[in-house]
Amino acid sequence: MSLADTFQSIVDSLPGDWTNLEIDLRIADESRYIDAATLLVTCNAQPYSKYDQHWKLLVAHHFGHAAAVPAVHAALRLLDDVAIDGELTVRSVRTGRVEVTQTWGRPASVVREFKRIRAQ
Repeated sequence: MSLADTFQSIVDSLPGDWTNLEIDLRIADESRYIDAATLLVTCNAQPYSKYDQHWKLLVAHHFGHAAAVPAVHAALRLLDDVAIDGELTVRSVRTGRVEVTQTWGRPASVVREFKRIRAQ
């Protein structure tokens, strides 16, 4: 299974209220490290060290300081397109958190709509 398909199956298996996902990516061929690092820049992959072909991918569902699901999927698809093999490991998943936003002074309809969107 390709990296992008594996990532999509991981995301599909998560509960609806997940907020943050931390994934480890390890590529199989160390000589392709520079190629992979160049492609992973779009999802802000964080290398564990300068001497290892291992990255941490932080993914956000609806909000947060991490890459969006489509950005990570696209970066992994780029790795698949240039035949860089690897494996993904889920390190942690956070669920049940909600974004806090100031809604004072806004109409009740806006507050209800915000809550409805964030409850998905």
